[in-house]
Amino acid sequence: MAVSSMSPWRQRGQKRQSHGQGVRNLRILLTHQRTRRHPTPALTTLSAQILEAAGRRPEGSLLAAKEFLALGKRDAVDQALCRLVSRGQLVKITRGRYALPVRSRFGTRPPAPELVIAHLKSELGEHLVSSGVAAANALGLTTQMPVQQTFLSRSRSRKRYRFGKQEISLRQAPRWQFLLADRPAGQAIRALAWLGPDQAGAALPKLRQALPTPEWDALLAVRAELPIWLVELLNEQDAQVLRG
Repeated sequence: MAVSSMSPWRQRGQKRQSHGQGVRNLRILLTHQRTRRHPTPALTTLSAQILEAAGRRPEGSLLAAKEFLALGKRDAVDQALCRLVSRGQLVKITRGRYALPVRSRFGTRPPAPELVIAHLKSELGEHLVSSGVAAANALGLTTQMPVQQTFLSRSRSRKRYRFGKQEISLRQAPRWQFLLADRPAGQAIRALAWLGPDQAGAALPKLRQALPTPEWDALLAVRAELPIWLVELLNEQDAQVLRG
């Protein structure tokens, strides 16, 4: 049997050192747990200031950490935002972007997607329009509704935005599909693009009746910028209208 050559006083010293380290570790753990349960006053104040700023903005406005750097360091702002999301006081829309949920007597819901998209267009300079299927549905050309909402973008980025359980994606589209933007005539262009050469011709008579005359005229006025197949269909429909 091996006998330790270490002196008794040295063994007792190591035991005291080990015990002291264990006590320090326990104190650190308890402090960490108390901090998680009870955030520091500075963090609580920062969270309150973020909520106050968000409450002054209209529904769908986006918040970013950089807007609150005057209130605290970046790490503290990020922690406050994450804590507010975990409590349901903010909604994370996409990476680095947050919004205030809407509270009513019926409960709490995420901000309306169309309002968030409108703020994206104005605040971030995103050029966004509704998808072809959404435009066709709005004009009464189809009863089909997409399971997931999609907006067309000039950017190559395929971003996704979350609104609770609902998700919205951005998809790049050619420049001509942004002609006349959100006007009914612009919706008509995107609806016809979605229907394609095989189905757009059959939908044109119904579309002509659905569009006010100024919108139909606006559609014809941009024919030179549309694909050849669509120009030919529009010319044929216009000739039928003129023949009576």
